[in-house]
Amino acid sequence: MRELIVQWLTELTAPFWKSSLSIDQFITALQETFHMVFFSMLFGCIWGFIQAIILLVTRPEGILPNKAIYYGLNPIVNALRSLPFIILLIAVIPLTKVLVGTSIGTWAAIVPLTIYVGPYIGRLIETSLLEVNEGIVESAQAMGASPLQIIFKFILPEARSSLILNLTTATISLIGATAMAGAVGAGGIGDLAISYGYQRFDTSVVILTVVVLLILVQIVQMVGERLAKMR
Repeated sequence: MRELIVQWLTELTAPFWKSSLSIDQFITALQETFHMVFFSMLFGCIWGFIQAIILLVTRPEGILPNKAIYYGLNPIVNALRSLPFIILLIAVIPLTKVLVGTSIGTWAAIVPLTIYVGPYIGRLIETSLLEVNEGIVESAQAMGASPLQIIFKFILPEARSSLILNLTTATISLIGATAMAGAVGAGGIGDLAISYGYQRFDTSVVILTVVVLLILVQIVQMVGERLAKMR
């Protein structure tokens, strides 16, 4: 199926596409970008939800106040969020090699991408959860709900729309980060822009990658807004 699609697109674009970049290379780069975004978002969401719930319940006015945990975790999250992605990408190369055995390729990029997006998602989720009316939590406590029940049966459902919109924002930021990861051989659309567009002075490739990234961002934003409105 892939071969047929590549052949069809090659024949379709042959009259006006004069770049050294082949359609097959472009499709491979697109798949690598989807791969990086999907797995980084998956691991980042797991990290983010755990982080957000811990910060939510242990804050001084939370369900289970714990100053040691809250004031210990909070600055760590702030420190990770303050690091520019390109610096983080280089700084975690030793960790990346330990986890995946290499510092080049899409799987290697997933490690710094997860470290980059995890704290960011956590803060967005925490913001969404804090927007829930305190009266809902007080009502749940009055009914005798446990902390876990308050979180999963009251707070999370109430914050659903805000969570979806914030995760949409995180996904869009992650797409931009995958493009930057191409600078160190991570593959994907960003790697095409650098290897074929910048280094070979092929403006058409740069324009193509920009257009594709814009389309991806628009699709993600539209889907996120539609899901947020659903009940």
